[in-house]
Amino acid sequence: QVHFLESGGGSVQPGGSLRLSCKANRMITSTFNPATMAWYRQAPEKQRELVASISGGRSTNYVDSVKGRFSITRDNARKSVYLQMNSLKPEDTATYYCNTVPSGDKWGRGTQVTVSS
Repeated sequence: QVHFLESGGGSVQPGGSLRLSCKANRMITSTFNPATMAWYRQAPEKQRELVASISGGRSTNYVDSVKGRFSITRDNARKSVYLQMNSLKPEDTATYYCNTVPSGDKWGRGTQVTVSS
């Protein structure tokens, strides 16, 4: 069983939207609820970067390049984290992963997001 199960990626045109979902399969509720969760992304030949995070208290942070376009939310009852991505740009093209902050050494397979015309 994978630690994190990401889904929702796809191919869209610039300006389009996608909603990513992540289920933290291996985290128990008492660990998940207070944990800061995040979405990371890795583009080809680039390092993985943290895109958005949400604390147990639901405080959120975003990398500057996605502020105003992406929104991270969580559902503790489902041990799930979501990323609503609007006004997508070609530079958002990457494989998106979720994990804790700081990240553990177990990663899911990610979900591919491709933005192109």
